[in-house]
Amino acid sequence: MKILVFGASGAGTTTLGRALAERLGSQHLDADDYYWEVSDPPFQHKVPLERRNTLLRRDFLATDRVVVSGSLVSWGEEWRAAFDWAVFLWIPAEVRMERLRRRERERYGSRLEEEVAVAAQSAAFLAWASRYDDPAFEGRSIRLHREWMNLLNCPILCIEGDYRTDQQVERVCKKIAQDKLA
Repeated sequence: MKILVFGASGAGTTTLGRALAERLGSQHLDADDYYWEVSDPPFQHKVPLERRNTLLRRDFLATDRVVVSGSLVSWGEEWRAAFDWAVFLWIPAEVRMERLRRRERERYGSRLEEEVAVAAQSAAFLAWASRYDDPAFEGRSIRLHREWMNLLNCPILCIEGDYRTDQQVERVCKKIAQDKLA
């Protein structure tokens, strides 16, 4: 079974993806590991689309049991039909943004105060992420994700609200089991 978990930055897609993969005995792949070149500080240089697709495709096809976390909206049409299930996560913006601010503090620590470039990058990221629920935003947004959901060739479970990871895993597993019985 191949499952995609996606949503806004800070919605918990990576956390759920890892937990779901562990529960199902599947491989976990995170889109950010393919999207960004390794750097310090991180998230400086994007991997070219063709290269990231080649790398993800290689790992994705290497197993029949995989959970991919992250948004593949702009990665190409092949990903629309690649999954057996998709899970869309949405949480209230204030909860999501607090998670992201905390994650930025944990990730960069004192560098946020000491390094102008790191502080500027973090501020720009948070400003970008804060626009997710804005219907006029042209970047990765809830509008874009909802449009993309209409193009996916698999069942989609939408989990909207601030739930614990174990509760999300249970909902996904229950829905998959119900679908198998139908």
